[in-house]
Formats: sequence, C-alpha cells, structure tokens
Amino acid sequence: MSFVFVGAGFFAFLAATTLAIDVGMFMTARSQAQNAADAGALAGAVALVYNDYDDRSATGPAVQSAINTARTNVVIGVAPSVTPPDVTFPKSPAGLNNRVRVEVLRTASRPDPGPVPTLIGGLFGVKTVDITAVAVAEASPATAETCVKPFTIPDKWIENQDKGGWTPDSTFDTLDAKGKALPNPDVYIPPWNPDTKQSNPDYTGYNMQRDKGVEIVLKADNNTKITASFYNPWDLPGSVGASDYRDNIGGCNPQKFGYDFGMPPETGNMVGPTAQGMKDLIDKDPTATWDTKCNCVQGSKYSQSPRVAIIPVYDPVAFADGKQHGKGITLINRGYIGVFIEDMKGSDVYGRITPIIGVDGGDGTAPAGAFPKLIRLVQ
Repeated sequence: MSFVFVGAGFFAFLAATTLAIDVGMFMTARSQAQNAADAGALAGAVALVYNDYDDRSATGPAVQSAINTARTNVVIGVAPSVTPPDVTFPKSPAGLNNRVRVEVLRTASRPDPGPVPTLIGGLFGVKTVDITAVAVAEASPATAETCVKPFTIPDKWIENQDKGGWTPDSTFDTLDAKGKALPNPDVYIPPWNPDTKQSNPDYTGYNMQRDKGVEIVLKADNNTKITASFYNPWDLPGSVGASDYRDNIGGCNPQKFGYDFGMPPETGNMVGPTAQGMKDLIDKDPTATWDTKCNCVQGSKYSQSPRVAIIPVYDPVAFADGKQHGKGITLINRGYIGVFIEDMKGSDVYGRITPIIGVDGGDGTAPAGAFPKLIRLVQ
C-alpha cells in the first residue's frame, strides 16, 4: 500500500511539474507572440506615415515592415509565422483607413516554424500547443505638437490665378490690384468647419504623401518677404528677444501646441539670430542631406534627424483679410507640417516637406486631414 501511495504521489508531482513547466512556457510564448504582434503593427503604421500611406500591397513598405519587425521577435527561440495575408488594414471607428492589424502564429497549420512543443505534456498526450497573438496599431491625426519652430508659412490653397496651379512661389489672391473681387479667386478650405469644428473632407492644405519633398522657403529675405515687416517667423509664447528666437531654431521648445490659435508675428528680418540658430541646428547633424531620388533624408547619424522640424501653417484667408503690417498681422494656426531644414541661401531658410509624428494633446480633437500623425496601439 505504501508503494501505491508513493506512486500516486509521484503521479501528482509529475502533473504539478507539467503545470509549472509547460504552462509557464506557454504563458511566456504568449507574451513573446504578443510582443511580436505589437512591434509588427507599430512598424506597419510607421511605414504608412514615413514610406507610403497609400501602398497596402503585399510587397509594399507597410506590409513588409510589419512582417520583418514581427519576425525579429522570437517566440520560444524561433521566429513566428507572419505572412502578407496576416497583415490587414481595418478602418477605425471614425471610418479612417489608418489601422494596421498583424496576426502572429506558431500553430500546427503553419509547419514553418510549427506549434510550440511541450516538455512534459507529451507524457499525457499533449505534444504541442498552438500560440497566436493579434495587435492593431493606427496612425491617427495627432492632436498636438512640441518642439515647434518659430517659422510659419501659409497653408496650401487651390491656386486659380497661375496657369500651372499652386507652387511654393504662388500668392493667395482674392482681389485684383484695384481691390475688386476676382471673378475666379484662389480658394482655401480649412481642415475643419470653424462653426461646428467638424473635419472638412475638402481640406485644401498640405498632405504628407502628396507634398513630400516639395522645397519651401521657411524664412524670407528682403526680396521674398511676405509684407514690408513680415518675413515668416512668429513669436512663440514666453519667448522674448533674439536670444530666445535663436534657441527656438537651434533647439527644442518643450511647449505643447494644439490647433486654432493666434500666432503673433515676429516682425523684422532677424538675419543674425536666424543664421546663428541655423548653425546651431545644422551642427547637430551636419552630414544629413535631402535625397531627391528617394525623397528622404540621407546621411543622418540619427534615426530621426534633429533637422526634421515642425512648422505651423496659418490661414491664408485670415491673413489676407487682416492687417498686413506690424504686430497686428493676423496669423491663425490651421495645423502643422514636417520640414527637413536644408540650409540658408543668403537670408532665406529652405526646407523640404516630410512626414512627422505628433503627440497626444489630451483634448482628443484633431481634424481628420491633419498632417502630423500619432502612432499608437489600439489593440
């Protein structure tokens, strides 16, 4: 009878060992699979923003980035199975096509690499266990920005005066030289309805995919200035004088800015402080350049060059309807664009439009057409 009880005790001990070892391993495998799915979904969303927002094909950057990143996260020492059909693009509850869903598998239905084998469970007829995980990330409109530079340009509009359409050198015109309304004026549609605050699907402003690589003037000189006293800079709240202006160019102002606020202009040419701030900024990443072949930054020693700046854009209609000179110039924020700051040519500061990542402003409001995107996991 002692042997019977000892045998039964060993059987219970073996069962407990199976629970401790195999179940613990399964939980570890599940956590690792979830990490792989999370990483893949985030990588896919980042690729939508930085590479090609419209390419959701099996060989496109979003799908391939999701697959490659997910597979670099091993599940019990082996890369999981992730194929193009496992990467899908569901719509958000708001109807935006901005999500990436990734499913990671180690199952019997995928012989390579197959399910997770048990260590002791085989004694009880359980030789393998299927492990799966799913994650969804989205590139949603960002509700705020930080590290905003003290430059600003008008938001983009529909150009009806120039035969070739809008260019960075176009001017927003609704009146002729005698102050009379033009029969076919330029048209600007803001990102949201000012009365209802609802997103406007016909927004005419800058688009991170369509306008990527366009060269623009961020700070004008005496020949390209907007008006007699406005050269594009604006005065960030709390900043006083040329020293703060220089620091805001060369460094990062930590203030968080949302949308739809007045931006006081920085009057005067500010040639010296601009040149000093530009030198401070370029010296942080002097080898970075804009490559027109790939429409991207090359030669940077950073994953995200510090020369990729965040620039607010203002309402061209409010500007045209307001005072044109001095401190009373009307600049109303309508959003942000990303710009790789190239260099100075004379007193002009040039940059190339590029995608940027935004932050969460806390109030949860951002127009659907907002240029900056917020990358986050939603499942």
